[in-house]
Amino acid sequence: MEPMTRSQAIIDFCLAPLALDAGTEAEREVRRRLEHVIRTFQRKLAQPVAVDFSSMPSQVINEAAHGYE
Repeated sequence: MEPMTRSQAIIDFCLAPLALDAGTEAEREVRRRLEHVIRTFQRKLAQPVAVDFSSMPSQVINEAAHGYE
């Protein structure tokens, strides 16, 4: 099975076992909510991760103990 990237393909795959009546208000609402969740998640993945090096403790390396490598 190939990975799915389109939100509609993911939603179709997830809802298939439920056999919901297509076109009902409940089915549209479920699709709307799932699409919102998937797109929000995909946007979060695309954002760079911030790393604050100023809050990390410094490391002191004793080069003499390790042979100046």
